[in-house]
Amino acid sequence: MTVPTNSVEGIDLSLMEFWGQPLEARHADFARLRALGKPAYFIVPESPLSVPGDGYYAFVSHADVDAASRQPDLFSSARGATSIEDLPAEFNEYFGSMINMDDPRHARLRRIVSRAFTPKMVKKFEEDVQRTAAGIVDDLLVTGPCDFVQHVSARLPLKIICEMMGIGDEHYDMVLRNTNIILSGADPEFISENMDEAITQLLTAGKDLADLVTEIAADRAAHPQDDVITALASANIDGEQLTPAELGSFFILLVVAGNETTRTAISHALNLLTEHPDQRALLLADLDGRLPAAVEEIVRYVSPVIWMRRTVTRDCTLNGHDYREGDKAVLFYWAANRDESVFTDPGKFDITRTPNPHVGFGAAGPHFCLGAHLAKREITAMLRELLTRVPAVHASGEPDRLLSSFINGIKHLPCELD
Repeated sequence: MTVPTNSVEGIDLSLMEFWGQPLEARHADFARLRALGKPAYFIVPESPLSVPGDGYYAFVSHADVDAASRQPDLFSSARGATSIEDLPAEFNEYFGSMINMDDPRHARLRRIVSRAFTPKMVKKFEEDVQRTAAGIVDDLLVTGPCDFVQHVSARLPLKIICEMMGIGDEHYDMVLRNTNIILSGADPEFISENMDEAITQLLTAGKDLADLVTEIAADRAAHPQDDVITALASANIDGEQLTPAELGSFFILLVVAGNETTRTAISHALNLLTEHPDQRALLLADLDGRLPAAVEEIVRYVSPVIWMRRTVTRDCTLNGHDYREGDKAVLFYWAANRDESVFTDPGKFDITRTPNPHVGFGAAGPHFCLGAHLAKREITAMLRELLTRVPAVHASGEPDRLLSSFINGIKHLPCELD
């Protein structure tokens, strides 16, 4: 099979200029790609991380994303899931978490991590989420009009994760700063536009976070506490434990993915409820009854994580199209969540949508988001607290969007309370 060059005129998902377009233009281009009926192919621009001719198939239909996710033996994560290019070995020390693994190693790590989240621990998290959300709204009522991202949506998930891991408030700013760097995309507010400098920033951010959790884990070995880091550091499943490197990379995954996904969803939620007053009124009319479906629709509509990558392990056919061993496939959750063949009127924000088989936390399969339950709990608690105590809170200006192909982020969002 001959691999083409960029196969759709006027669309290039590999260029940051594409991701700098207004949302409507991007959604229209993805609709064109879905209408092709087969994955388009795109070339990666040459860089220190790519090789000439490097490219990937863009899976933009719900069917392709779902089928590839359910067949990890054919569509592997082991060569990298969060970068289209194959990352150098030094990146794997900090970013080689289980999200970039296949079974059996992936299953081993997921099993150890899952066992650390005991029912008692999960109940404590849920209580912490409610308490923290209430405290954030307390502060918001004192602060008044402000940047909603800084004062509300960024605070909840990061506070919960730091408490979960036993990380003190004195480290909060460092963790937030390094998280922003790691998920900066190409946004110059957080990362250098010089590729060599950017790589150094990324590696330094990863090292700082890994060093922090390694230091705390060593302390917990001598002085155990009732927190996840103690459970993870001491977990022994069938004689297996996490190595210090595995613990560090899991923490980076937790603090980056767990923080950013929830922060992004909460930020977009305020913006959506401001832009769609009919949906806000519907939600307020039956907050407890409609909030669970509203959270699912926010995640579908926003798709906080835009894509993940897979690599084909052997020649195969998926949904009638042939792929060769070594081909790269990028699973665009953002596009699959607007698939007209699955969602009626997909461009409409509808908090009563049912069914809603979105892939905002990934599709079914071994890599479905381990923290999906906690993320939904956090979004639900924050919205309930806000809409109960400050029901008129609204965005008072346009969102300042993150320049990224990977995270559908909002950096800043002005808000008013009445």
